[in-house]
Amino acid sequence: MIVYVLYLLSIPSFALFALVGVIVALAGRDGAGPLARSHLDDQVRVWFVAFWWAIGLAVIALVGWITVFIGIGILILWLVAIVGFIVMVWFTVKSFLGLLALLDGRPR
Repeated sequence: MIVYVLYLLSIPSFALFALVGVIVALAGRDGAGPLARSHLDDQVRVWFVAFWWAIGLAVIALVGWITVFIGIGILILWLVAIVGFIVMVWFTVKSFLGLLALLDGRPR
C-alpha cells in the first residue's frame, strides 16, 4: 500500500516519490506473498513504462528545442507536453486502480 501512496503523491513531488516507491517495490518483492507480489510486480512494470516514456519524450523535447528556430519545434514541444500529460494521467489512474484492487483483495 505504501508504494501506491507514494505513486499517487508523485505528481506534487515531481516524481521523487515515484522513484522512492519503485525502490520500495523492488526491495519488497522477494519476501512477498502471492497477492502482494502481483501488486509489487505491477507497480514496478508501471513505473518502468512511465520512465521509458519520460526518457523518450525528453529526447523528442530536445529535438523540439533544437528545431524551435525553424518553426517546427513549437509543434514538437506541444506534442511532447500533451503526451507527457497523458502518461502522467495514465500513471495516476493505474496507481489508483491498483490501490483499489489491493484494498479489495484482488491481484493485479
